[in-house]
Amino acid sequence: MTTLNIDHVSRWFGNVVAVNDITMTIGPGVTGLLGPNGAGKSTLINMMGGFLAPSTGSVTLDGQPVWRNEDIYRHIGIVPEREAMYDFLTGREFVLANAELHGLGARAADEALATVEMAYAQDRKIATYSKGMRQRVKMASALVHQPSLLLLDEPFNGMDPRQRMQLMDLLRRMGDEGRTVLFSSHILEEVEQLARHIEVIVAGRHAASGDFRRIRRLMTDRPHRYLVRSSDDRALAAALIADPSTSGIEVDLAEGALRIQAVDFGRFTVLLPKVARDHGIRLLTVSPSDESLESVFSYLVAA
Repeated sequence: MTTLNIDHVSRWFGNVVAVNDITMTIGPGVTGLLGPNGAGKSTLINMMGGFLAPSTGSVTLDGQPVWRNEDIYRHIGIVPEREAMYDFLTGREFVLANAELHGLGARAADEALATVEMAYAQDRKIATYSKGMRQRVKMASALVHQPSLLLLDEPFNGMDPRQRMQLMDLLRRMGDEGRTVLFSSHILEEVEQLARHIEVIVAGRHAASGDFRRIRRLMTDRPHRYLVRSSDDRALAAALIADPSTSGIEVDLAEGALRIQAVDFGRFTVLLPKVARDHGIRLLTVSPSDESLESVFSYLVAA
């Protein structure tokens, strides 16, 4: 059983702090590394894979340091987000080259290509591949030596629905076999479908950790903001402000609407239509005004 330990790891580039004092343990099974774009996920994965040195802290795999330890690559497979590939090679030639680096031959390359369902296009030049096909060939090259730890940076980018389902099934099987699989994503639903455990990164900081039910609950329980237009905004505001499910209501004259902060999401969604009905007020617009991933994740950091 392979365990990856990240211990008080930070990484900065000049005056920019990309990763800030992160500690986590990644064990067997599938773990999702969730966070908005620019959160530091790729930097963290590069340190996990031994391609980037931590500025402070340490990354170890089963107690062995990852940085400057070439033996570790017998156990690690990595699928980077970057598209840099040898476009003049065929898919098979690319995977075979990676197999040979591990002292393996054509059989290992062919098995890896079959695993990701790319045997049908293995003799085509990579230059002719779609983004989804490139992702699958990168996956084959990472799997060719049967690593116990697999690191994937936004692996579903560019894949069509069938390709995504096939890769999800493959990663689930690997997790069930006892391998340690970590993949990054900025899409919560993607992580929910696949990961048993989720680590949330925001602005280089470790924001939350747990199974997807806990993370979803944290997101649901946060204060929600709504933009509401009605036939009588002032009467509606007066009726709502007395209820403990709301913590603040602002009349936005420029928008001709109310800006409402709800601290009890479930109660507020029942209360709003009831109050409108009881007071003879028509609701014209009810829309969330803070549903971006950045706003959700920023709440987790502050929680």
